[in-house]
Amino acid sequence: MKSMEKHYRPFVAAILIQCGYAGMFLLSKEAMSSGMKPSVFVAYRQAFATIALLPFAFFFQSRGSPPLAWFGLCKIFFISSWGLALSFNLNLAGLEYISATFGAAALSMVPVLVFIMALCLRIENLAITKWHGIAKVLGTLLGLSGAMAFTFYKGPPLHSTSRNNQHEDHHSFEKIPTKQEWIKGSFLSIAAQVSFALWLTMQAPLLMKYKGKLRLTILQCGFSCLTATIYGAAMERNLSSWKLGWNINLLSVVYCGVIVSGVTYWLQAWVIEKKGPVFSAIFGPLALILAAIFSALFLKETLYWGSVLGGGLLVVGLYTFLWGKNREAQNKAQQQLDHSIEETH
Repeated sequence: MKSMEKHYRPFVAAILIQCGYAGMFLLSKEAMSSGMKPSVFVAYRQAFATIALLPFAFFFQSRGSPPLAWFGLCKIFFISSWGLALSFNLNLAGLEYISATFGAAALSMVPVLVFIMALCLRIENLAITKWHGIAKVLGTLLGLSGAMAFTFYKGPPLHSTSRNNQHEDHHSFEKIPTKQEWIKGSFLSIAAQVSFALWLTMQAPLLMKYKGKLRLTILQCGFSCLTATIYGAAMERNLSSWKLGWNINLLSVVYCGVIVSGVTYWLQAWVIEKKGPVFSAIFGPLALILAAIFSALFLKETLYWGSVLGGGLLVVGLYTFLWGKNREAQNKAQQQLDHSIEETH
């Protein structure tokens, strides 16, 4: 029984991570709509994450952890700067020029990018001639297709109400971006996902070399906070842009900082340590489904059949990839067992 619970813990943790990301999408969207500047949002987000995690370092971090050398600190600084501070700022800046639909589609690139990067760095193995290798590739492609269908194919609504008509009328008055703005926003959004995918891929070698997930999470939050604050101060010199009131802006930065950048990233480090970066990334498109469900439940937004179709493809792709990953683990365990038996004889 305990072995079964231990086996399913990474799956539960990966789903909880995507629940955290779904809430982040909704709250950060509301904060940007209320006029909060992206650079200020990122600086506060990482600051709250660092402050929230620091006390836990004294109680839960192992005292026997070896000290980090200057080279190790510099490596963590650069990885966290481009993977967290840079990707967050690029992503929020891109959303000012493009629709949230394209932003969501760009996010679906992360599992594919991580899969390719992990193969190049030999973190992930691919036996394309075997069934588990074919399943991993097929699952990744199905997940990408589902994410694209989820975001680009609308289809008819699941139910039609007068509120939907009011919602469409409201959006008809929104500013339509020009071609130059769309190209700029698309480039920023894609660059953000490449940066985040590279950060996600680099977590595996970092965790292998520098033990202590909590310490690594705190260092990355702290370094990205420093970088984001310097950038934010250079971009937004008006002090009024940095004021926080008891409103959605405060709730957004606290949630995204404490829950997402703090708890979720520590949980993500644990999943990567157990199952690898591709396993963690392949669950990413689930956040799109959860965000759509949360929007329909709490913001009364309309669900469309295109979302249902895309969500179905996402789930099929996820299960296909996980089947291949599980079969690969079984084959590896059998090979290790056979090798140990040969050594004993």
